[in-house]
Amino acid sequence: MERKYISRNSLTNCLKKIQTEGVAIYAPVVRGNQTDFQLITSVDEISSDHIQTVQSAKAVVFPATEKLFSFRKDKVDVTLKDYNPDELPETLVFGLHPCDAIGFGPLGSLFNWDTPDKPYNERRKRTTLIGISCTQADEYCFCTSVNGSPGNTEGSDVLLTPVKAEGYLAEIVTEKGKAWVEKYSAFFEEAPAGIRKEDYLAEIPVKFNVEEVVRKISSSFESDIWKAQSERCIGCGACAYVCPTCACFDIQERSRKISGSRIRCWDSCGFSLFTLHASGHNPRETQSKRWRQRLMHKFFIMPERLSVVGCTGCGRCSRACPVDMNLSEHLANLKTEE
Repeated sequence: MERKYISRNSLTNCLKKIQTEGVAIYAPVVRGNQTDFQLITSVDEISSDHIQTVQSAKAVVFPATEKLFSFRKDKVDVTLKDYNPDELPETLVFGLHPCDAIGFGPLGSLFNWDTPDKPYNERRKRTTLIGISCTQADEYCFCTSVNGSPGNTEGSDVLLTPVKAEGYLAEIVTEKGKAWVEKYSAFFEEAPAGIRKEDYLAEIPVKFNVEEVVRKISSSFESDIWKAQSERCIGCGACAYVCPTCACFDIQERSRKISGSRIRCWDSCGFSLFTLHASGHNPRETQSKRWRQRLMHKFFIMPERLSVVGCTGCGRCSRACPVDMNLSEHLANLKTEE
């Protein structure tokens, strides 16, 4: 893998140049006491001193609400305006951690396992991912338990690792990343010899073996553990909304007399209405069944159908949970459940 070096000052100037070219840059930004991915107006807004953003970067390619098409009726004719990818800007997602970057893999698999999803793929095609390795972590981080690492290059087009107070080691991962570095080559230097990025990464202990969890969960459909684990769950959906790989959505029609549109919006399998039939029957009428579905989808259905685990170990679900449900603890307990 080709490696370069870029100083902090050069990186700032590089991002400023990119902004002048009309590229939409999303990056971690501090708002009050939270840090989240935002469309920046100035490079000076970007945060580099945070463990994790509240939300993942998935909204850049899978927005919380998105218009799929619109229509207008004029007397007897109906005019349909389809999704137009030409309206999408070139986009740079900067500063996402490896657990976010790798999440674009499962997300892409979900949107392409049957019929390729045009809105997702068009946004993804126009998006470059510049990741930054993790040099700090907290008790919620467990990427190493799902075969990730704080310096994992998978998912990023270019991964930057802070190796000195004044600069970054840049690993060029994909062809898109190579083209990006070549375009802005004036800002990069040859990587200094002898630098080991591992010396600068956060230490994140392994909490469970994910292969064991996948094997265990595949035969635990009737287990009583789902009821025990879900007793505190209030079905708020926060875990799904902050997750980098959750892709449940609802389709709604919004119309006013002679015009309207079809909207796709985020949903969650943890909501009581998610599987409610028009007849009134709900095959997942209790929270324990909905909790079981969430974990089995990520750790059994996705590995079986898509050959990928639906969790990146970012820990956002546990941080966001208002009743302190900790996913890594639940998975570790599930592994030992008989």
